[in-house]
Amino acid sequence: MSKVKPLVHCVEDDSDIREIEVYTLRAMGMEAEGFADAGSFLRTLGAGDLPSLALLDVMLPDQDGVAVLRQIRAQARTHALPVIMATARGAEHERISALDLGADDYLTKPFSMLEMVARVKAVLRRCEGERGDCTVAGNVRISESRREAFSEGRPLDLTRREFELLLLLVRHPGRVFTREQLLSQIWGLEYDGENRTVDVHVRTLRQKLGKDEGLIRTVRGIGYKAEC
Repeated sequence: MSKVKPLVHCVEDDSDIREIEVYTLRAMGMEAEGFADAGSFLRTLGAGDLPSLALLDVMLPDQDGVAVLRQIRAQARTHALPVIMATARGAEHERISALDLGADDYLTKPFSMLEMVARVKAVLRRCEGERGDCTVAGNVRISESRREAFSEGRPLDLTRREFELLLLLVRHPGRVFTREQLLSQIWGLEYDGENRTVDVHVRTLRQKLGKDEGLIRTVRGIGYKAEC
């Protein structure tokens, strides 16, 4: 069985640069498609299969590339899409903004095609390894290696115990955990019949999940389960 080639979307308004990016990636054994503006790129993301990675220029004619990255990270369908930003030399604020919003890497213009290919391959390798620990339950997506959780693309500000509680439950959908089991596995504590730690954490976790709070169900008289 032949291995599926990674697909890279190159979003660049300069046609000469865009064409050589696409040509080089194809010559290196990948699939590549070019986009001259943010609008056409975003419409394609919403309509078809997602690419393996997006190479996104900051300076686009219809929309700032950092704003496009913000939209990508805000949507559940695309928030995990690997993105490499292309920024102008000396534009440190652009690189910082991109990395703060979750860009996986950046290239400083002008860059060589060899550097572009090397960075694309490095990000694809890294992200491929991280996908193995990604747990999805409805609108909620969890990455254990990154210690991150999202609800419809919205990052959840969870404490360490809240994160571990959510991860344990969604990894075993439908399984009922008693308070004793949860205290033992997450806190390393013994249940004394009066400890309300689990209940408090479940309550705050549900509040942070917002409209996805129904993911965690109470089993009266026993404990809790995830209903995916």
